[in-house]
Amino acid sequence: MNKPLRRISIFCGLLVLALMIRTNWLQYVQADDLSTRKENRRVAIAQYATERGNIIVGGKPITGSVETDGSDYKYKRTYIDGPMWAPVTGFASQAFGSTQLEKLEDGILTGNDDRLFFDRTIGMFTGEQKAGGNVVTTLMPAAQKAAFKGLGSNKGAVVALDPRTGAILALASAPSYDPSVFAGNSKSDEKAWVALKDSKNKELVNRALRETYPPGSTFKVVTAAAALEHEVVTDVDAPTDTPEPYILPGTQTRLINQHGGCEKASLNEALRVSCNSVFANMGHKVGRDKMVETAEKFGFNDPEIDTPVRAFASVYDKTMSPDGNAQSAIGQFNTAATPLQMAMVAAAVANDGKLMKPYMVDQLTAPNLDELERTEPKEMSRPLTPENAQKLQKMMVEVVEKGTGTNARIDGATVGGKTGTAQHGEKNKKRPYAWFISYAKTDKGSVAVAVVIEDSGATREDISGGGLAAPVAKAVMEAALKAQG
Repeated sequence: MNKPLRRISIFCGLLVLALMIRTNWLQYVQADDLSTRKENRRVAIAQYATERGNIIVGGKPITGSVETDGSDYKYKRTYIDGPMWAPVTGFASQAFGSTQLEKLEDGILTGNDDRLFFDRTIGMFTGEQKAGGNVVTTLMPAAQKAAFKGLGSNKGAVVALDPRTGAILALASAPSYDPSVFAGNSKSDEKAWVALKDSKNKELVNRALRETYPPGSTFKVVTAAAALEHEVVTDVDAPTDTPEPYILPGTQTRLINQHGGCEKASLNEALRVSCNSVFANMGHKVGRDKMVETAEKFGFNDPEIDTPVRAFASVYDKTMSPDGNAQSAIGQFNTAATPLQMAMVAAAVANDGKLMKPYMVDQLTAPNLDELERTEPKEMSRPLTPENAQKLQKMMVEVVEKGTGTNARIDGATVGGKTGTAQHGEKNKKRPYAWFISYAKTDKGSVAVAVVIEDSGATREDISGGGLAAPVAKAVMEAALKAQG
């Protein structure tokens, strides 16, 4: 070969090599980035080219798909009782993306998950259209309906758990929204989306998982657990050394009780009538670091509680002063919790001190309903010994039988609970939040519930956990127990 031909050959070889490197770089290194770019409409078109699999509750789908006209997206998502189930499903919109289960399980629902490769391959030979798999949830229809109905026109949230497994039985948030109204990509969809996105009522926020509130007196259950676990208290019926008035450590600030009879009150009596002074005193005696230790065993300060939808972290401050710790021990100051977190507190107590990891997906199935994956219950921590958990159960039962939580009584069931009225805002001027956490047991099942009423039509003087939140918890517990029985 003469010299010019050799040079041309080498140059052409280099061009072919560069082309091969570029092709492989695009196909294997940049493939994910390119396929997820907003400009790449082919991915979105393919995503909505076939009917989406369903999210299942109680054996029935709460989602569906319908053909659209005048769009290159063939199918759009539909929802049954959309506002009630939106905190569970999230949304899948042709124009505005997806959230929650719709996003996290998108591979299964669209049929693109690697575990459905065999189904797709068989379909190529049989001529069957590609179909999505299904997401089977742990939710109970009756419990969810009771929670959503109980919230009514109020702002707030409800979470119900099975203490034995961590399965989420109800997850309600209000006010809510209907994901169907912006599932497409028309002008009406855009108008509905903009109205919700800019709404002051924050309908798109999942208050059960993605909003934190001062838990108020419901946090006294955590403080009682810390006092028992760290042996600040061994006999829940013995008098404490709490003075009246109680002065916050290192200050001259008196802590006010809403009820009399708190001076030297026992831990049991203090929980029954919700004495601020006793629990602030207990929190101070336990100390900040040990209070943090106990709170974290219940799930506080954990930013990775996935259901599989990730919940916001609940907070117990690790750096506060002694007076801040005393106030935090009664659920005020910097303490903040999601409704899920407070349901976890009640569940751990009900389950004899064992906290199970919360989850809402029971199994993933192929289009032919073959099981692809099942969630196995998993222990998360042990905040309490069984002995101390049973002491705390006794105290919470007293709250329902003879204290501030009598509106949660259920015939034929053992019910324990704790009310809370959480102050917030500058100088506590805003309307307080009404809380109730509880559990109910029969010989056939159990359920733990947290309810927060963020805002209601009640006057400030009539806002209380026992008056507003406890009846909602009762309805949810009754529905769950009936379904378990």
